[in-house]
Amino acid sequence: MRKVIKSPPVWGHVTRSEGTRMERDTLGERELPPDVYYGIQTDRARENFPVSGLTNHPYLIGAYAAIKKAAAISNMEVGWLDREIGNEIVKAAQEVMEGGLRENFIVDRFQAGAGTSTNMNINEVIANRALEFMGCGRGRYDVISPNDHVNMAQSTNDTFPTAMYIAVHRMNLELHRSVEMLIASLTRKGEEFRDILKIGRTHLQDAMPVTLGLEFRAYGEALTRVNQELLRRNEMLLVLPIGGTATGTGINTHPEYKERVIGHLVEITGLPLEANPSGYEAMQSTTRILSVASANKELAVELGRIANDLRLMSSGPTSGLSEIKLPAVQPGSSIMPGKVNPVIPECLNQICFVVIGNETAITQAAGAGQFELNVMMPMMANITLRSAEYMKNYLPIVSEKCIDGIEADQEALTRRALQNPALAALLNRRIGYMKAAEIAKESMVTGRPVMEIVAGMDILSEEELRILFDVRSMVGRGGEPDRSEQ
Repeated sequence: MRKVIKSPPVWGHVTRSEGTRMERDTLGERELPPDVYYGIQTDRARENFPVSGLTNHPYLIGAYAAIKKAAAISNMEVGWLDREIGNEIVKAAQEVMEGGLRENFIVDRFQAGAGTSTNMNINEVIANRALEFMGCGRGRYDVISPNDHVNMAQSTNDTFPTAMYIAVHRMNLELHRSVEMLIASLTRKGEEFRDILKIGRTHLQDAMPVTLGLEFRAYGEALTRVNQELLRRNEMLLVLPIGGTATGTGINTHPEYKERVIGHLVEITGLPLEANPSGYEAMQSTTRILSVASANKELAVELGRIANDLRLMSSGPTSGLSEIKLPAVQPGSSIMPGKVNPVIPECLNQICFVVIGNETAITQAAGAGQFELNVMMPMMANITLRSAEYMKNYLPIVSEKCIDGIEADQEALTRRALQNPALAALLNRRIGYMKAAEIAKESMVTGRPVMEIVAGMDILSEEELRILFDVRSMVGRGGEPDRSEQ
């Protein structure tokens, strides 16, 4: 008697038992809750990567869904994807783009395989939602397959970096606008404080006077420079690896697919996207995302420096510099009544430390790519997004609850500036460095202002003394020297 060999169930074969849904993949079967949209491969990833408890960033999920929508439309246009199936995939992808079904994206942001688990999580959720639209039960992958239909003409290797670039670009545009808001606040304070003379400091020691306005204006100028650089580097992310599939070869894609999918992504995202002309370089190198992460780090370095200055200038009020007064936003101590701390700059400092550390991790990951692929992208994508998001979220608070409300004691600051022994440097060209140093030393010992000491030495006329020690003219108004007397 001839032995009958039964054909194995297709991937995603579904059987149902009480309160569960059974799915099959190449490794075997497992039970799933009946009400979830993710499938067996997502569930395996949930078990394999219980790392942080933090899932993929919502912007990454949204960008990935946009790719699935664009791919389905493109594959329908070239006749590879059945239109009934494709239209339901498009509807499901659109729902995810709009924020739906998010509780089903459960894969940890730390995972293996260049993001394969994330890609399959997306594929399974969209497939099961599309099946619902068709009136079929979840898990009927013989009707709509996560791999054969949702993932048609795609690989994790080209879709994950594409989603990463689109998501990070979106986040950095929002960060750019938050930085612009902070720059505007600093610039307004620069104008408000333009006539407030104060002691300048180098090496944390008294140096030639500046104005408080010049300091704040310089903060804004530094942030303008790094913000422009952030925007420039962000444009690098508009060149996408989509269409390269497995190793940059474009295997399993229609000859028109790359051009079509890019065109549809442009329509969906509103971004001027283009395909990387070299699918191989697009797969191998992740320095585009590193460049953007480095721009975020450079921004964090400037922000941290400004936060440090604000904390120092506001130190006191009786034993510190006490040059400015930050807005009181909350009590500063659980035991010392009346104490108010610089909590906004302190929080900003901590954010900056994390951003700087994240860039170090991304640098290591970018250098860990091997041959045709860098498998470290899930970590790179998520912490780049988080770094930008932390700053994007907090900089409006820095503007509104700190910078905009800063006050200064003009009389006290000016008095200290004019008592500064460093003013002896103004005498260098008239009496020489060594003689000026003697005057500075006398000022430090006696506490007498340099101008008073010089006036008693009968080496300059009153008019010469007035012109020479017109410090406000020297430092200028708003940053430009006043040349009216030159």
